[in-house]
Amino acid sequence: MSLSRRLILSYLLLAALMVPAVGGALSYGFRESAQASFDQRLRSLHQVLMAALERSQDGEWSVESRLGESLFHQVYSGWYWQISDGGQIVEISRSLWDQRLSVSDSPTLVLRDVTGPRGERLRLVERSLRLPGRDRPLHVALAVSDAELRAQVARFNRLLWLSLLALCVLLLGGLMLQVRWGLSPLRALHRNITAVRAGRARRLDTRLPAELADLASAMNDVLDHDRRLIERGRAAAGNLAHALKTPVSVLQTEAERFPEAQRSQVREEVERINAAVRHHLARASAAGSPLLAGPVPVAPILAPILQGLHRLSLRRGTTLAYQLPPDLQVRVDPQDLQELVGNLLENALEWASARVEVAFSERAGQFHLAIDDDGPGLTAQQREAALARGGRLDERRPGHGLGLAIVQDLVDLYGGGLALGVSPLGGLSVRLWLPRGC
Repeated sequence: MSLSRRLILSYLLLAALMVPAVGGALSYGFRESAQASFDQRLRSLHQVLMAALERSQDGEWSVESRLGESLFHQVYSGWYWQISDGGQIVEISRSLWDQRLSVSDSPTLVLRDVTGPRGERLRLVERSLRLPGRDRPLHVALAVSDAELRAQVARFNRLLWLSLLALCVLLLGGLMLQVRWGLSPLRALHRNITAVRAGRARRLDTRLPAELADLASAMNDVLDHDRRLIERGRAAAGNLAHALKTPVSVLQTEAERFPEAQRSQVREEVERINAAVRHHLARASAAGSPLLAGPVPVAPILAPILQGLHRLSLRRGTTLAYQLPPDLQVRVDPQDLQELVGNLLENALEWASARVEVAFSERAGQFHLAIDDDGPGLTAQQREAALARGGRLDERRPGHGLGLAIVQDLVDLYGGGLALGVSPLGGLSVRLWLPRGC
């Protein structure tokens, strides 16, 4: 997962945990505050109701004032009061009409929820009072519908959650902009690395923030070191080849002076030394890094080799037919590409009877090479052994030894593939492919 996705996902997970917690806490706090304010208003109205009790000349107590709230005079308005004397109703508000409130006989002030005359939920405050001139206490109850309270809480919750959602969206947008701006140097570094891998650039751009500039400089040092090692290794391989060429030639010449019985044995051993040296020198010279190779045009690199082998085939009485598209490209070191094609064609021409066909193409984003000859070919067991890893291919089949070994090493280096089969011409079929984006 990319860094930007990690940051955005972590924000979403944090928001999913924090927003419900914060929203729930704010909603609970507002609801409790609104409920406390509502209850305080009820207690105040209850105090006004008790203060409005007046004693008449005949000694009875009644409510003489309007309490300052017209809803107590509207039938079933949700605002009710009731004064009772045990099981007998002394006086009720006009809003109760023919209904009664469900009250208790608590001597202390009590706040609780009850069901109203029409099934609505009411908040009731009640208390029993002992008044002079009465044997039994009067029970004073006042109830008000909490629909307005619940509507107010609902409006707050709706506004709260919409605000939190809008805040989350705004923060997410700001985070995405911040991530895009903050990670832009990393994306630039990624593009530079891709360009180096594709061969379009040789070094990374160090015009980056300080933290990434040091990293890019260190990577440039590694790239330069790898290139120096590759160039030094190839130079050393070439120098070693020149240094061993003369001693091996001298040994081959001196072997001619030995008696016939010893001459063939010495010549065979010298040839084995010469083949082993050439094999390992070829591997060393081709050990370039595919990550440092850029796309190269195939035609100008292989044209000299194909023309030279074509003239050689004419002298041998063999026909070399090839198709080389002019716009074909592949990400391979030019010297390695010449080693690949040259070794395979030399093997094919050496064992072909009359014809060798070569085809270059690009399929599914891969470079493909097909070589067919009309020679003796290889059996299924010999083809399987020739492609096995860890052996010396020059001992498995005469004429398909050192060249195939070098080709196999190069194919493995570039992440490609090599397949041997039966050619339509009757001989050996060689199929080679390399990933163009390797």
